[in-house]
Amino acid sequence: MIKRKLSVSLALASFFVCQIASAQAPQAAKSAPLDLVKAKQTAEQNCAACHGADGNSIITANPVLAGQFSEYLNKQLLNFKGQNGKAPERNSPIMTAIATPLSEADAKALAVYFSQQKAKGDATKNKANISLGQKIWRAGDASKGLPACAGCHGAAGAGIPAQFPRLSGQHSDYIEAQLRTFRDGARANDANSVMRTVAIRMTEPEIKAVADYAAGLR
Repeated sequence: MIKRKLSVSLALASFFVCQIASAQAPQAAKSAPLDLVKAKQTAEQNCAACHGADGNSIITANPVLAGQFSEYLNKQLLNFKGQNGKAPERNSPIMTAIATPLSEADAKALAVYFSQQKAKGDATKNKANISLGQKIWRAGDASKGLPACAGCHGAAGAGIPAQFPRLSGQHSDYIEAQLRTFRDGARANDANSVMRTVAIRMTEPEIKAVADYAAGLR
């Protein structure tokens, strides 16, 4: 009974954490009609080497962009670029060099272009990770206040548009790396430190298991 109450409490805590973060979700900027032809050209010329022209990266250290929410992609581009004279919120010399020349309209169009592409998806590599990954994803760990990943990213990893990214089929290597950067504080562009608060509670085996489990979700 106590364990059940803890699980319920943790699920509720995860829900409220997500609600607080979603309240801070950026609103899509109003702009002129999107130039998706130009966006496709930008993707082919500037993005294809790392992410694939259609957003399906074959380099597992680089994220799959195809099918991701346009609002999320747009936010990341602006965070790499930096705004209003401020330093970029995400640290990546390569991405900053690519994002900086983009106007806000260009960034938004590029995000929409990739969101409209069909993701090919990845797969779970290590079957031994499924049990632990599923447990953390669905229920978290009440003993250390670790909320369920599903609370924000959905049971199937589909995410919540404009708030929390789709993780199903994402490369496990990329998810692992991002969880570590959140845990170590190297990445800090999460609203209200939600991901940093989660990742700091995760062990290395849990990070690997969750990343591998998410990659195989459909």
